[in-house]
Amino acid sequence: MSRLVFDIETSGYPFESLDTERQEYLLKFAETEEEREEAIQKINLYPYTAQVACIGMLNVDSLKGEVLVNAPGAEPWESEDGTVQFVPGSEEEVLGKFWERVRQYDQLISFNGRGFDGPFLHIRSMMLRIRASRNLVPYRYDAKVHCDLLDQMMFYGATSRRFSLDFVCTSFGIESPKRQGVTGLDVNDLFRAGKFREIAEYNLRDLYATRELYLRWEASMPE
Repeated sequence: MSRLVFDIETSGYPFESLDTERQEYLLKFAETEEEREEAIQKINLYPYTAQVACIGMLNVDSLKGEVLVNAPGAEPWESEDGTVQFVPGSEEEVLGKFWERVRQYDQLISFNGRGFDGPFLHIRSMMLRIRASRNLVPYRYDAKVHCDLLDQMMFYGATSRRFSLDFVCTSFGIESPKRQGVTGLDVNDLFRAGKFREIAEYNLRDLYATRELYLRWEASMPE
């Protein structure tokens, strides 16, 4: 069975670039300056106010992968060992290539891919008139199609507390992608500064960590 880990990074549009009606809608419940700043910070989480910064894909078994980077005009590069290709393009090109690649795999693996990555990719593709090649948010209780490790490790809501990938990896003794100086909170600033390489390599570290966590989960499951 062919298995693919996928993960995305997103970057919100400048708040000032949104029209007045959408600004007011996003700040509707923000009563203090702190709440206003928090609401503005969250716009990178919504596909209506943010774009795909990159999409990473890693074959679980071969460890070969590809990170599609929203960086039109940039030169492609590869990882030091040559196993992962970094491919720049426009957001439309990134999404189009992702749907081409992902259709060939039997199982998808993510961390919160059902709750965030999958819906975000579907909606951005809808907005850009790009047809998806498969459903990234299939029947929730069949991990054979899409194994969302956040769902699995919460036992589909049997445990109520949601832990981040960083927290879970650290608890398992797996190297956290966020311990090398970049986190998801940095992506907006890096994207606007044109530091696409830093975003893409952070994304790759997420892929490796998610793969390792998946292997630990798989080894613990009854046959």
